[in-house]
Amino acid sequence: SMPSEMVLKIFSYLDAVSLLSVGCVNKRFYELANDNGIWLKLYSSSLQPKWTIWKMKSKQTETVSLGGAALHDKKPGYWKEEYILKQTSAFKTRVMRLVKLLDPYTGLPCKNEEAMKVSGLSWIIVLKDKNGKEYVIEKPNLSFKDTSVTMLWYGTDWPCLVILSTLKLFGVTPLLPNQSRPPNKNGPRRFSLIAEYHLANLAEGSVAVGADELVRLFSLSPGLLVGIWKGKNEIAFVMASLHYNQLLERSILGSATLQYAPPPNKPLLDDIDPEYGLHDYSLHLDLHGRSCMYLCGTFKGLFCRKGDIENGCLRLTVVSLKDNRKHLPIIGTLGICWETDVFKGNVKDCFVMDLTLLDETGKPFWCFSAPVYVELSSKSSGLYDYMGHSYTADYADSEGKVCVEFVQLEETKEYIIVSLVLYVSTKKVNSWYGTNY
Repeated sequence: SMPSEMVLKIFSYLDAVSLLSVGCVNKRFYELANDNGIWLKLYSSSLQPKWTIWKMKSKQTETVSLGGAALHDKKPGYWKEEYILKQTSAFKTRVMRLVKLLDPYTGLPCKNEEAMKVSGLSWIIVLKDKNGKEYVIEKPNLSFKDTSVTMLWYGTDWPCLVILSTLKLFGVTPLLPNQSRPPNKNGPRRFSLIAEYHLANLAEGSVAVGADELVRLFSLSPGLLVGIWKGKNEIAFVMASLHYNQLLERSILGSATLQYAPPPNKPLLDDIDPEYGLHDYSLHLDLHGRSCMYLCGTFKGLFCRKGDIENGCLRLTVVSLKDNRKHLPIIGTLGICWETDVFKGNVKDCFVMDLTLLDETGKPFWCFSAPVYVELSSKSSGLYDYMGHSYTADYADSEGKVCVEFVQLEETKEYIIVSLVLYVSTKKVNSWYGTNY
């Protein structure tokens, strides 16, 4: 029964986040909380100081100075939208400024964690059942590595797997970030779709990564692991691994329904003879099991001549089977660690591979973070330097594949990488350079 003028007067004392929240109460509050007079005041107060206002675009300065005309000529909610767009743009600029400084070894931003903290970024998964009902799972356990972050969700109230249809992974940021206080999950938030997975026939249609006494692991591309309780058709946990090269863009710049699509690469002029092929590439490789690191290495001077192109792929040899001086020992026993509220485990003979391939200019060319499983090789390696069985671990996506060959020493059970070869799709290379391999 309170007159609208009095409600508007009360609303005029609220900040932007509170205004957005009170607009969710009912239809009347929504309409009043869209009042252009209130939002124009907030918009004007967020502008630069007067002595720098001349730097602003003349159109924007003219619009704000219109006073009453700016209120009556605009539809309700216009200045709310303008305020949110301005704050969002400033937020993205602030975050992207933090990631401009690059690590000389990985070619990736040095301040990823700081950028995530400034943005208030978090991640959630949304499970949707066949009737359209959604279950939101928040607050993952995070594990940061040199080139990736691994997220682990678990809980006691997961819906039964048989009723689920899809799983969506979102990056979530406050709609109006405020560095002076932590983000409120009940406040207005922005969702950015990172990936969507279909869960129908998960155990039959997905790649089995491994199992221990309690769970079975299944891999969904790209970079998602689903742990299912043995003997039950129920999810134990979900683990996602995201490479830093795609992390912030996919987590912030997408929308709630569309994934972020990066702009195409602008190739540099290269005066090297095309017959020379790819040259001066660098690889940074991490192998880890979420909580432990098995291998961290950087390899420079990789190249591929045109004669090394076959089956639509360019071959980059990182570790050669014949050169035992470059064979790499693996530290520890390969496996992926997992946990829930009650149980913990370690699924052996699998790991997470973080790969960062840089072109000759040091720009990330091919990057991913994904689970990989180890298989007993069907053929003998022919190596006489090591006594033990041969194993392989392969990864493939639309941009290329990675083939790793191990030997497990009989006495110590230690793994040695005796071969590591990258196969990069010629389609990927041609689109990157604008060439025709």
